Amino acid sequence: MYLEAVEGAFGANVDYAMLVKIYGPSPEGQRRYSPPECIAAEKHTIQGNPDPAHISTSYVERQNLTMRMSMRRFTRLTNAFSKKLENHMHALALYFMHYNFARPHKSLSKPYTTTPAMTAGLTDHVWEISEILSLLDRSN
Repeated sequence: MYLEAVEGAFGANVDYAMLVKIYGPSPEGQRRYSPPECIAAEKHTIQGNPDPAHISTSYVERQNLTMRMSMRRFTRLTNAFSKKLENHMHALALYFMHYNFARPHKSLSKPYTTTPAMTAGLTDHVWEISEILSLLDRSN
């Protein structure tokens, strides 16, 4: 399942590995919302020859935290939590367009004038919100 998704997105010539975390028992009582303790991690090569030093969950965990903090619909027990899949997908699309095209990132340049899309060569400027909105399909 994972390999097909990776090949579909990046092609067959890719270095791909998976870090599998093993967790201990879940905490009980007042800490029931706390995650269980990670007691081990196993690195598995799925395809190609990935560098073991770069097999990590840090990047995706940072992305997930940034997304949760930027969009309240990813926080359980709030009134902004998505109830319809279609609304959730639209919110994700807007978030990632803004994140990659309209939001300069401190880690990419000083002064902070570069977006991930500019770094990837997809655009030559920081997009305005009006540019993102102009992409919407007005027929619906």
